[in-house]
Amino acid sequence: PSPVVAIVGSFFTSFRQSRIVWETPVDQTGVSGGVASFICQATGDPRPKIVWNKKGKKVSNQRFEVIEFDDGSGSVLRIQPLRTPRDEAIYECVASNSVGEISVSTRLTVLRGKFFLNITNLIHRVESAVLL
Repeated sequence: PSPVVAIVGSFFTSFRQSRIVWETPVDQTGVSGGVASFICQATGDPRPKIVWNKKGKKVSNQRFEVIEFDDGSGSVLRIQPLRTPRDEAIYECVASNSVGEISVSTRLTVLRGKFFLNITNLIHRVESAVLL
């Protein structure tokens, strides 16, 4: 299974006197049949609500699981099992509260399992040849 990718980058923005502090999800490449997890965090006053979209529509599928943080500061979008080309897309995390809305996009690339295995086999053959 694919590990949860660490959060990188952040930006701050102001809406009137309230603010939303944002942590962005990271682009990922997964293998068909595997798992992808995206983390998105947003805090503010009032507390923003986070929604995940795929191609502009809220994600809703048995293979898509949105797990909200206990403290309400963010969520994880988990996709399992990955399917190609169906899951390859731009995913959007939208945080909104009564004073504004911020969104950030992240890309998921899904490799076919057979392609991935062929590359792995090639690497092993090259490593074996070098050892001889």
